Amino acid sequence: MTSPSSLPLIAPPAAPHRRPALSLLATEPARAVLEALQALARWRTAPEPLGEGRTVVLFPGLGTDGATLWPLRRHLERAGYRALDWGQGLNSGPKGDVDEWLDRLAEAVHERVAPSREVSLVGWSLGGFYARELAKRWPDRVQHVITIGTPFAGSVDDTHVGWLFRLLNGRRAQEHAALRERLAEPPPVPTVSLYSRRDGIVAWQACTHDRAWPLARDIEVQASHIGMGWAPEVLDRVTRVLACRRGAGA
Repeated sequence: MTSPSSLPLIAPPAAPHRRPALSLLATEPARAVLEALQALARWRTAPEPLGEGRTVVLFPGLGTDGATLWPLRRHLERAGYRALDWGQGLNSGPKGDVDEWLDRLAEAVHERVAPSREVSLVGWSLGGFYARELAKRWPDRVQHVITIGTPFAGSVDDTHVGWLFRLLNGRRAQEHAALRERLAEPPPVPTVSLYSRRDGIVAWQACTHDRAWPLARDIEVQASHIGMGWAPEVLDRVTRVLACRRGAGA
């Protein structure tokens, strides 16, 4: 029998969700370009210096690498954070046993963030799963977890990118109820999920917690899925959440 930890890091929903409307999907590229132009228009205005040198690690989405989140990383650097790429190149999804893969990722990130004792983890889309799961391994070390368009309460069927997972991995993402429940549970640290009803790639409902958790919150933003790494509202929200010692007031 296959154990939950040997399955890919995608899980089925507790309740059925709809994929985003095809009209939203079709307009994703154009809306992402518009958001990039809006970000460029604000580029000359430096963000408020809130970071105080605190370390933040950014995890990219499926099929992307750190270059996709460069605008967010640069914005955080300008705000005074020590913002780091995850350092693993293209995110093609976990390989083999999920827990073993995450353990290796945790070791690699640990080396990357040294000598910082405290760190915040920010993940876009699939990268948000990594941020949440690594925080469960480091509850005394992680200050904040922020996920951006991450369908932790859903499945590959709540997205329009199941084909991409199969292309990169040569297989369909398997699903397991126990794994779904584990992934849906937030880590025991201040955790914020940014979601958008304008997301054309993943169902926004799958990016929200299905019940109240003491340290978890969901915050709606206005952005396309592709443009979440540079949409001005997302940049502002991430910066403000990270500036709060216990993740409040954002």
